[in-house]
Amino acid sequence: MIRSILTVSTGTLASRLLGFARDAMVAALLGAGPVADAFLVAFQLVNVIRRLLTEGALNAALIPAWLRVRAADGPVAAAAFAGRVLGTISCALIVATLLIGIAMPLVIALLAPGFVGHATLQFAVDDARLMLPYLAFAGPVTVMMGLLNAQQRFALTAFSPLLFNIALIAVMVALLLWRQDASFAAALVAGTVGIAGLLQLLILVLRRGAESFATPLRVSFDTEMGDFFRKAIPGMVANSGPQLLVVAGAIIASTTPAAVSWLYFANRLIELPLGIVGTAMGTVLVPELTRAVRSDDHDTIMHAESRGLELAIGLALPATLGLMVLSHPIVHLLFEHGAFRAEDTAATARALLLLAVGLPAHVLVKALSPAFFARDDTLTPLMATLAGLAVAVVAALLLSRPFGASGIAAAIALAAWSSAIVLVARGAATFGFSLDDAARRRLPRIVLAALAMGALLWLATQFMLPLAAVHGFARTALLGILIAGGLAIYAVLLALFRVVRPADAIRAFKQSRAGDLRA
Repeated sequence: MIRSILTVSTGTLASRLLGFARDAMVAALLGAGPVADAFLVAFQLVNVIRRLLTEGALNAALIPAWLRVRAADGPVAAAAFAGRVLGTISCALIVATLLIGIAMPLVIALLAPGFVGHATLQFAVDDARLMLPYLAFAGPVTVMMGLLNAQQRFALTAFSPLLFNIALIAVMVALLLWRQDASFAAALVAGTVGIAGLLQLLILVLRRGAESFATPLRVSFDTEMGDFFRKAIPGMVANSGPQLLVVAGAIIASTTPAAVSWLYFANRLIELPLGIVGTAMGTVLVPELTRAVRSDDHDTIMHAESRGLELAIGLALPATLGLMVLSHPIVHLLFEHGAFRAEDTAATARALLLLAVGLPAHVLVKALSPAFFARDDTLTPLMATLAGLAVAVVAALLLSRPFGASGIAAAIALAAWSSAIVLVARGAATFGFSLDDAARRRLPRIVLAALAMGALLWLATQFMLPLAAVHGFARTALLGILIAGGLAIYAVLLALFRVVRPADAIRAFKQSRAGDLRA
């Protein structure tokens, strides 16, 4: 399992790093004004729907259902079931794409009521319509990736999303060299989003792996498909909780100029650790726990839940502290170029610091949700997500007027912790979370190591960053040293506290299944 998680995490890390390059170029091209706000609202609409489907979300329903059919009726029946899922989802998304395109002015008005009556609304409508073809390709891509994950073939699904960012980066490099008008640049990048979706579909089809598990291809709305979608839709919504919280914040932020952009860029930094941990948890833990639950293997359930929670907390907590301590220099380095100004950096950094407070809660939800999904319970994670959304809306309405974008960021963090508390309480009351002795011993030490690293990193920034305040290159180099030093200190502390020993880590990697890395 460790090896599989590392495979998915590596692919997600590469995708997120390319995403930073992409967003840095968006900031340089569009800045943080009306054109940028319009583009980012449109992009968030497509991105949330993409997250509803991908990054482990559909796995929550597809993998348990596919494994159940294969175990009961054999591989031929499982392939027929997958073919009906693939055909039905693809058809439904094509129809949804057309309907959303027609109703796009109303959709954008609901997502960004502050745009109504301004030219920003039409910019957002035009950009969103250009992006919509991506959704038609997202359906088959998602099902194929889920089927590959069910076969424990994680490498291709982990690295195929790189094509999305590579396509956008290539176009934006040309636009930065060409120096076109911001509105034209936004429209061209929006159109590239659909092409990027086509590239993801082609790489999976040409590889000829997943579609062999989905034959014959059919559109069906029978009882079996109805049961599947009744379980799939709540799980997909629940798995997209962090993105839905940001969308709720953006709706309220649309009344404040540039606030949508500040929140978007701040949240992109949160998504790096969240994506690495959350995607790996959803992709690997769901099939692992599903097999263990169906075979009533208590030891495997305990091992999977314990290792998943250790990895989640061990990666999320130091990332949280690092983003809080280094919020301003990181935003300055990544985004303060071209049309993105110093005042935009300051506002984005404040939002990032507050959003980071909610990162451990987001990761906790991602780590605990597979325990529900493996038991065919998608309703409980959905209720936790909806509770968080309610908290986000109420808190954002109260905090946005006195504190602006920072108040909305604080509301999102509060909502994340609300969702996590609901999920923990419900899980403890229904089936109980199983942690082995090793996890009970190591988790407090992981927290202590992360807190010590954060304190040392904060002290280092007080002395080092002011020394490089004038020279941009020196500031960049020192930031790199601080990040690398923080990682090194954390690793040393984990070893000193006997949380991780190199020999044990190597042994765990070698003992993972060889099939985990099959493409």
